[in-house]
Amino acid sequence: MGSKIQRNGLLAASVLALAACAGMSTQGVKEMTFFVTSAGPGKGADLGGLDGADRHCQSLAKAAGAGERTWRAYLSTQASALNDPNFVNARDRIGMGPWQNAKGVVVARSVDDLHANGGNLNKQTALDENGQMVNGRTEKPNKHDILTGSRPDGTAFAGGPFADMTCGNWSKSGAEGGAMTGHHDRAGPIEASWAISWNSAHPSRGCSQEALKATGGDGLFYCFAVK
Repeated sequence: MGSKIQRNGLLAASVLALAACAGMSTQGVKEMTFFVTSAGPGKGADLGGLDGADRHCQSLAKAAGAGERTWRAYLSTQASALNDPNFVNARDRIGMGPWQNAKGVVVARSVDDLHANGGNLNKQTALDENGQMVNGRTEKPNKHDILTGSRPDGTAFAGGPFADMTCGNWSKSGAEGGAMTGHHDRAGPIEASWAISWNSAHPSRGCSQEALKATGGDGLFYCFAVK
């Protein structure tokens, strides 16, 4: 009789422990304010413009349990000419911070912190919306090229006659054009600042899903909660 009671007690304790863990996980996701998309929309760098990218962030966040927040994609756009003010800086879209991942780890305390040294953003902390790690440079398939279209300080590249760094402001999915990417795992072929930059490592060789994969990516991007 005593052993039966003991077994039942251990079972009950295990159930409570599992429930507590599940509760902690759910709470962590509800408080999440940053993630890397687990998948892109599937059309290479054609994200449907900034609006489409934002909707994708919002949709993934909602499915994960954090849809009550307003989500924005960390993406810049380029102007059509040098004297055209119609460009967008990624750093201006994401709110003030701080931001934390699905496990409650703070990745940056402010916009300045994020861009001064990358904050605490790295392979261990740049998790997807489900709290899972995203494949890095040494894993197969490599997915560490994250679309940003941005310079290291989070601002847009010059537009007009200069190189396309945003795949036509996130509307191209073919061989034409390219997009600046960052390395979420802070890893590259050499220990140079550009090679380990989270937001401005190198451009892709094309805008199709195949082209993005060929340069080490999968059409993923960063999402931040503005509020």
